[in-house]
Amino acid sequence: MEPEPGPAGSGRAVLLTGPRLALREFHHTPRDVDALHAVFGDPEAARYLPFEPRDRETCADQIELYVEQAEAEPRTVYRLAVTVLAADEPEYATPIGTAVLDLGDHRSATLGYALRRDAWGNGYATEITALLCEFGFRTLGLHRLAARVDPENTASVRVLTKAGFQREGRIRHDLWLRGTWYDSLLFSLLEDEWVAPAAGRG
Repeated sequence: MEPEPGPAGSGRAVLLTGPRLALREFHHTPRDVDALHAVFGDPEAARYLPFEPRDRETCADQIELYVEQAEAEPRTVYRLAVTVLAADEPEYATPIGTAVLDLGDHRSATLGYALRRDAWGNGYATEITALLCEFGFRTLGLHRLAARVDPENTASVRVLTKAGFQREGRIRHDLWLRGTWYDSLLFSLLEDEWVAPAAGRG
């Protein structure tokens, strides 16, 4: 992974690279808007996200917000485009999904991700989670990472468990969506529990 260094809350651009993926800043371009819409606009891809599927115009507004958040000082939210490493430069590759670290108080953050349907089943979520953990703990100096997961999202539960996250409990009626209350499972990982890739976690 090759993050651009900076303290927690820094507004500097971020580029994280792993074995197969890169996480970069979003650009307010038609390509990135289309890529985000391919995730947020697909009812199946957005099935476990805390909002209804979004149209392209809303996705364009979202990316405008992401750009503003990236330029904020201090920076409190990292919403990054997920791209597949290729011969061309990763900061210009077409996104296949999105990843987020939302900073809270006391050196903590919530992480999340979403991928296009045709990118499922390749182990990308595991790599995204590893990149976010390394960025959060090593670069930003965080102490705790948390994630909320729909109880039916068994794939994400497996990803978090594999990354070392521990289940803290079930939050009942955590989300009101589509006329229904949904529960969430809360997972967390602490800095002294995290095993960095160089220390044996790939």
